[in-house]
Amino acid sequence: MHTLDGVTPGRQRQALGMSLLAFTVCFAVWTIFSIIGVRIKQELGLSETQFGLLVATPVLTGSISRIFLGILTEQYGGRIMFPIQMVTTAVAAFLLSMADSYPLFLLAALGVGLAGGSFIIGIAYVSRWYEAKSQGTALGIFGVGNMGAAVTNFGAPFLVVAFGWQMTAQIYAGVLVLMAIIFWVFTKDDPVLVAQRKSGAKPASALMQLEPLKNPQVWRFATYYFFVFGAFVALASWLPRYYVGAYDLSLQSAGMLAAAYSLPASIFRALGGWMSDKWGARFVMYLTFIISLICLFVLSYPETRYIVSGIDGPIEFSFGIGVTAFAVLTIGLGFVMSLGKAAVYKHIPVYYPHHVGAVGGLVGMIGGLGGFVLPISFGIMNDLTGVWTSCFMLMFLIVLVSTLWMHVAIRRMERRKFPQLADETHLSDVPDAPLPAPKAS
Repeated sequence: MHTLDGVTPGRQRQALGMSLLAFTVCFAVWTIFSIIGVRIKQELGLSETQFGLLVATPVLTGSISRIFLGILTEQYGGRIMFPIQMVTTAVAAFLLSMADSYPLFLLAALGVGLAGGSFIIGIAYVSRWYEAKSQGTALGIFGVGNMGAAVTNFGAPFLVVAFGWQMTAQIYAGVLVLMAIIFWVFTKDDPVLVAQRKSGAKPASALMQLEPLKNPQVWRFATYYFFVFGAFVALASWLPRYYVGAYDLSLQSAGMLAAAYSLPASIFRALGGWMSDKWGARFVMYLTFIISLICLFVLSYPETRYIVSGIDGPIEFSFGIGVTAFAVLTIGLGFVMSLGKAAVYKHIPVYYPHHVGAVGGLVGMIGGLGGFVLPISFGIMNDLTGVWTSCFMLMFLIVLVSTLWMHVAIRRMERRKFPQLADETHLSDVPDAPLPAPKAS
């Protein structure tokens, strides 16, 4: 485990606070197409599938970049990697404002997607400032930066209406450059990097950092993150379009309701980290998946009309979710997703303390790919089925598979650790000893 000699609580708070602020700004930029994409769709007359691809493209870059950004952060430190990543993204965001065709929009979106790589930079940087017993809480607080999606969903519609989507992209670019400067000025190199420089030790090679990726456990964690983070990003980008199309709301109203989903899905990540430290990440993951299945089952049900042959003739009734109930269910879904995001990343510095960048990068990449694949899938399913709730049907299946896989894996681990339980096939919860017979009176 890394040493924290000489690290003061003030330095820890400073590193965490600046990383949280930088990640919030980056996440706001990463989800910019959730708002300006609606206006671009109207201007270019895009299909649902084309819109889904446009919204998802930044997520692709942000996901893939996490692998090499995590490794580079392990080698050179987050203090230098964060500003480089933000300035590079700012250039892409500025060039976005000059795009005038669908292929150019997709190309610019690839560059803007680098904003999503900020997550693994912050994870690798922040984790080095805290002991294992506090990392869940610290990384959960850092993950609150996901509220950048809420910032975009709430604020960007007003910027688009007031200044146009081109100027909105330029404003975002300027904020990124300013944040890069602030981060560089107000942060220090992490204690691991400082210790390496003092000792003259060289950081581990990229090949050595990738060694744990052969472990199936890493890929299982990544699958969990495909839903808790990937589906979060997908819904944060898709919900404005959903509200406009399914409930005929204005872009401003749709953005505010989407922000109501994104905000709890972000700020309660800190609670998820604390819960993972206190009760364990396994408990939090079970809680996340079970509640998600309930919410997604209800959300999946399309508005349906029934006609029953009654005694006195046909009886007609219908089932559908109004906009208020829909908003409440999505907010609840976002809440448990935030807990699950923290729980997944609680595992990584505990199991792989010397490979946080590589392992966290892979998990983040797979999760981010969920944010790329799912919006496209949502658009395709809308075009094929014509049913708005088909997106929630797909997510229900994903969560169901993840829950079953997690439970089977946990039971297998328990049996490997306690092989005597394998022979106990009659009871689900095996007591230390059978309850004795009652004594004769």
